[in-house]
Amino acid sequence: MASRDHGPDGRGAPGPDTKHRTAEQAAVPEATRRRPEDPPIRNPGQYSLTDHVRQRLAQGGRYVTLDGIDAAIRGGQLRWNSSDGWRFARVEEGVRLVVVVCDTDTTSPVVVTAWTEVADIGAAQRSEQWDRTDVETIRLRSTLSERSDEHVPEHIRPRDVPRPFYVRGHELVTEPGDGHLRCVDCHGRFRSKGELDRADCSH
Repeated sequence: MASRDHGPDGRGAPGPDTKHRTAEQAAVPEATRRRPEDPPIRNPGQYSLTDHVRQRLAQGGRYVTLDGIDAAIRGGQLRWNSSDGWRFARVEEGVRLVVVVCDTDTTSPVVVTAWTEVADIGAAQRSEQWDRTDVETIRLRSTLSERSDEHVPEHIRPRDVPRPFYVRGHELVTEPGDGHLRCVDCHGRFRSKGELDRADCSH
């Protein structure tokens, strides 16, 4: 990830000039007739982005950027995961960016999804790249994803996230001691990702 290169507000959303690669812009020859067990190519310019990834680039509190995706593909650790295939992963200042790709089922290599997670809490907290809210947001988002069907007030309560982050149409904040997330738009209160999935923002 580029140093604090998260868009005009520095918090995970791109600027208005951000350009997303499309399938038409990505070269395809190396993807032809590749097998699932073949390691994916490391040329980020040949990858197109799914709509899902484009949406994540635009969402506050994701900390997913084109620069970060490109760096992970070029130089990140490569591993096979049985659930979603090949993953590139790159750690910067204690935060890991994971990029899931596919280059055998489509006419061009595709970035399927990407997310951030805290790899080293001490390094992240000492970093000049991430502030306290960045680290708290990434940790909280990871908990919500890992335990999506569980109420997790004990994990929400210690977090201090005054800057809204986006989940399922809601812009969420929380304060230390609160066992819930609060949407700044609809004022709904949520204790799990499952609750967020089932509740449309009324704003």
